[in-house]
Amino acid sequence: MVSDTATHEIMGGRVERALAGRGKVFSIVLPGRPHADEETARQIEQSTNGADTLVAVGSGTINDLCKFASARVGKPYVVYGTAPSMNGYVSMNAAITVRGHKKSLPAHAPLGAFLDLGVLAAAPRRMICSGLGDSLCRSTAQSDWLLAHLLLGQSYRVMPFVLLERDEAALFGQSEALLRGDLAAMDSLVRVLLLSGFGTAICGSSHPASQGEHLISHYADMMGDATWPQSFHGEQIGVTTLTMARLQERMLAGGVPTVTPDTVDAAALAEEFGEELAPSCWAEFSQKRLDRRKAEATNDVLRSRWGKIRDEIARISLPADYLERILRRAGAPTTPEQLSWPQQFYGRAVNNARLIRNRYTFLDLAANSAAPTNGFMPGVCRP
Repeated sequence: MVSDTATHEIMGGRVERALAGRGKVFSIVLPGRPHADEETARQIEQSTNGADTLVAVGSGTINDLCKFASARVGKPYVVYGTAPSMNGYVSMNAAITVRGHKKSLPAHAPLGAFLDLGVLAAAPRRMICSGLGDSLCRSTAQSDWLLAHLLLGQSYRVMPFVLLERDEAALFGQSEALLRGDLAAMDSLVRVLLLSGFGTAICGSSHPASQGEHLISHYADMMGDATWPQSFHGEQIGVTTLTMARLQERMLAGGVPTVTPDTVDAAALAEEFGEELAPSCWAEFSQKRLDRRKAEATNDVLRSRWGKIRDEIARISLPADYLERILRRAGAPTTPEQLSWPQQFYGRAVNNARLIRNRYTFLDLAANSAAPTNGFMPGVCRP
């Protein structure tokens, strides 16, 4: 059984006692606030070498570490959730930092995910807001993925989004009730988070739930100042989702974009990310980088089909102002400053987040069709 200091106190002892009659239980309590990185996952693998099954007691970090470590050694795992803070409980990927590069890596789903609504409703306010923020990005993630499908012919699945329709509407209509301990509202949040995870499992990738908004968040995790106050992943996603929604709205309301070949090369990535991290980023970015031939082919599609692309994406989008109201009613962060991210750093994150992963989003279309100004995309980084 793997927990951290806080989650062991909340539920670890209870789970330990419940499992004691079914076999020998070894308990590993990670100190402080552990990080979901390759080194910690390797430590868990080594520490659980003699175990048959891993039992994760926690939320985002503990779940990612256990699903990743257990998948690498071919062991099953189950998870007991302690907070409704993210949508990865039943997904088949894990957000793991590898030598400073935050990646979405293949893992496996748990045999079971057990969530007590009473425990979740009693979670810290910020963790509840984090789950709300993580659930907010369906619209921007679907829009980015649909863009890559319609513009570049990449694969796309609609089922992950059909699963969410009813529960998303119920959750967004009562977001303020989450902080009153309302179990019906918490049930809606948990269903959205779990169904979002199921959607990624259906597709075999994080595409339905992780696009431009997650790239900005991952960039901030990778390149931010370690002395800044820490923020939860879902808090970040709430803010970055608003940014992506504004960017998508702006581009859909404009004329037909015209893209030019990318001028970013390996040397530019080394300057931005440093010599150690740049090769990993280049290996991702170079796969989608627009050379002259790709730019010409993309412009052909834009000239002939932009109206259809715009209309299809607009049909599944949600307005940025509406998404912002959902967060505000719950008292969740809505600006980079509320996450202790300086505005100049955030502008850099918005412009350069596209460089860390092979995933074509509106961040790429904006960068390929209009040069950012002084590190900012005007009208996007703030309302």
